[in-house]
Amino acid sequence: MSGTVTYLEAIVIGLVQGVAELFPVSSLGHAVLIPAFLGGSWASTLDMTADKSPYLALVVALHVATACALLLFFWRDWVRVIKGLVSSIRNRQIQTPYEKLAWLLIVGTIPVGLAGLVLDKLLRQHLGKPVWAGVFLAINGLILIGAERLRGGSAAATEDAGGSGRRADRGRRGDRAAAAAMVNGGTRRKQSTATLEPQRELDRHGRELPPEIASDVRLARLSRGTAVQIGAAQILGLFPGLSRSGATIVTGLFKGLHHEDAARFAFLLATPVILLAGLYKLPELAKPENSAVIGPAIAGSLIAFVASYISVRFLVRYFETRTLTPFAIYCLVVGVISVARFA
Repeated sequence: MSGTVTYLEAIVIGLVQGVAELFPVSSLGHAVLIPAFLGGSWASTLDMTADKSPYLALVVALHVATACALLLFFWRDWVRVIKGLVSSIRNRQIQTPYEKLAWLLIVGTIPVGLAGLVLDKLLRQHLGKPVWAGVFLAINGLILIGAERLRGGSAAATEDAGGSGRRADRGRRGDRAAAAAMVNGGTRRKQSTATLEPQRELDRHGRELPPEIASDVRLARLSRGTAVQIGAAQILGLFPGLSRSGATIVTGLFKGLHHEDAARFAFLLATPVILLAGLYKLPELAKPENSAVIGPAIAGSLIAFVASYISVRFLVRYFETRTLTPFAIYCLVVGVISVARFA
């Protein structure tokens, strides 16, 4: 067993986890690469492939912190989703947008849940090396670039042209109480298929819905098969260097979602996966050999929670008008440098 994790190491990795888990750049890949680049005690202590490594217990705690930040940011959505799930079970039918969205999130979570139980340890032990993390990070960059190129070069221009108008519209949408009444069935405003701007949604009285509810309504129109495919893309996140959020956003784009809706669905799908996986592995932290990690894990988790909350707040706004291209370039450059360094 390697040395114990220090407070400085836990805080740095907590910051990295809070940012890289939600940005489409792979938190697991960075958790492997950063200690390897720093070297010394960092490389020996923060090695999740080592036998009985305390690093794994730390990473688990940081993932739970990220899930808690997502729950806090999307708490209104989760309240509506849970109410929809309960009402669909009670009434034995699925009718409203949030009843549909609840079941889409459930079926979308199943593939990665099953794959995680089978593949997580195997992939981490055999591929959790810096050179492999670099290879997969470069591949992640190529996937993001390919998604934007195949989607069409006009996307960014269309989004930039419509972005400032949408942000101005947000300031004029004040009647959220009336919007809540929409949840029994919003209607779609007819819009040219030539634009890549998200469909605006109206309630039964013809009033425009708040952006977050409008996005949920659009997501509720996805088929269960599409939700399963988008959710299954999270399996790629088990490979160090491939991004969970990046894979789900890219799959959402290929299924016709706008960046804003694709990112929102990715974050909603990730919340139960990260939380349940973290809680499932959290007993690792309570083992006697990991007792010295508890203090640093708490400190790192606080940093991860704050960083995750700031990250998701930023990204939700970012994807209203921007694309995956900057993240793709970053992953490709860092991935190539990492392969050259550790090969």
